[in-house]
Amino acid sequence: MHKVYIIHENREWSSPLMDALDALDVPYEDWFLNEGELDLSAAPPTGVFYNRMSASSHTRGHRYAPEYAAAVLSWLECHGRRVLNPGRALQLELSKVAQYSALEAQAIKTPRTIAVVGKKGLAAAGASMGAPFITKHNRAGKGLGVRLFQSVEELNDYVNSTSFEEPIDGITLIQQYIDAPEPFITRCEFVGQEFVYAVRVDTSDGFLLCPADECQDEDATVCPATSTAKFEILEGFDDPIIEDYRRMLIANDIHVAGVENIVDADGQRYTYDINTNTNYNPRAEHKAGVSGMQAIASLLQTELAVIA
Repeated sequence: MHKVYIIHENREWSSPLMDALDALDVPYEDWFLNEGELDLSAAPPTGVFYNRMSASSHTRGHRYAPEYAAAVLSWLECHGRRVLNPGRALQLELSKVAQYSALEAQAIKTPRTIAVVGKKGLAAAGASMGAPFITKHNRAGKGLGVRLFQSVEELNDYVNSTSFEEPIDGITLIQQYIDAPEPFITRCEFVGQEFVYAVRVDTSDGFLLCPADECQDEDATVCPATSTAKFEILEGFDDPIIEDYRRMLIANDIHVAGVENIVDADGQRYTYDINTNTNYNPRAEHKAGVSGMQAIASLLQTELAVIA
């Protein structure tokens, strides 16, 4: 019997999808890729493979899970298996530099960014950027390494302190700070390369913007700085950026993703993140009567029927 195979390293993030597959009676197998072995002389099973590997796996003690997943995806693709979010999607998940290149290739505006390997060049990059600016990790997720600096001196103090966060791949990004008139970003969700919905995320309480319940404090339903819902699905969101994102996803063979953007005081929209291991906020979805995981489960059910 053909199955769906879920490639991941975080059961908390993937369990809502498994529940949605159970509801549709879709057979699946949990491929938790942390460590193990891969016999390249063997053929993989026949089925539909969905990659949910995360760039932040190292924060959960799964340092080499992405590298393991890359090997598995290469093996699957070599054998012609149907993979949703294949190797190219994983490449973008693990590198914001790759993300920005993919976005700019489709004429989608991104913030000015300087990638710095090691610590020595950070001050010069900050001076070149001009304050204020932010730092972030190239291989990130969950807001890793994101800090706002008002001066190069402030950056220097941070870099030379014990609180400096070493990026897992050695690459720190110095990025243009986008001064938005309101403390919100917009995240556009796509399943099967089709737009599902846009969610407004309140950023006034910090840069941890993962929508999954596992990433939130118990009281994260409401942002304490604004007394509004931290995640709110926007009814009737219709913007030309949707088609731009869809074109970018198709060009990069990405099937499921959340793409984040911010609008500055002049109305310029900057796109700064592609999440190929996307999660959804259940409270916001319940209020709006939609479900991203149900949409993914339906997509996987359809894909499985094609090869049955």
